[in-house]
Amino acid sequence: MNDRNGDPRAEDLITSNMPLVGHIVRETMGRVPSHVNRDDLTSAGLTALVQAAQAFDPERGVPFERYAATRVRGAILDELRSVDWASRSVRRRARDLEETRTRLASTLGRTPTVAEVASTLGMSVDEVVANDDDVNRAQVLSLQGTTASSLDELLPTRAPSPEQLIEHQEKLTYLVEAIAELPERLRVVVQDYFFSERPMADIAADLGVTDSRISQMRAEALVLLRDALNNALEPSLVPSVGKPGGCASRRREAYFAAVAARHAESSRRPLRQLPGRLDEAG
Repeated sequence: MNDRNGDPRAEDLITSNMPLVGHIVRETMGRVPSHVNRDDLTSAGLTALVQAAQAFDPERGVPFERYAATRVRGAILDELRSVDWASRSVRRRARDLEETRTRLASTLGRTPTVAEVASTLGMSVDEVVANDDDVNRAQVLSLQGTTASSLDELLPTRAPSPEQLIEHQEKLTYLVEAIAELPERLRVVVQDYFFSERPMADIAADLGVTDSRISQMRAEALVLLRDALNNALEPSLVPSVGKPGGCASRRREAYFAAVAARHAESSRRPLRQLPGRLDEAG
């Protein structure tokens, strides 16, 4: 690392790029639970900005803004990982909700409603929806944190290996095809919320359901997409749902088979890009 403490050029880089830290912090706060401390994230981001300015080497050919943004985002993600920002109560309640949904789905032969889950657990519908939202934000942050490009990958002297490129493209292909094979109403929710970035209230109005139902459908779609990708790439990670051979199990197996068939056909065509929030998450 270059020793540039007190270098006027480094000071200029820090001063002119401080708004970048604020932008990244605001972007991150929109994806995490409300109890996450904004000041802690800002402090981590500013520290990373200072370190980036001191270490920056323009001869590498990477613009400082891009280099600094990578360092700041990495520092903020590290700060989030260093604390239990999804509180124990959220994690415990999430496990209870998942177990209750699985049990009700097995009993009813269909996905239970938010109201049914809430009634079984003695919670309000708003409490169930709020907990689901916190868990969904945690999943998005986790996905983002594990797939973001590292600094080394952004430098002109380094590039992903051919094997890594093939693996990445295969995952995106499976994701595109898994979305296409979702049940119609779930597909509409995913496309409108993640791609078109429409408010849940507008989607709910179009489908004639409540905001709570849209939140439930979004969570259900994310679980299906996750399990479809794991079914294709890591089958051991796919949990069992309902009774073997039961209605829910057969529907999931049919969905997985449809995704696999579509993937086999689409793998011979160019991959299209994923727009909007879902691309950022995955």
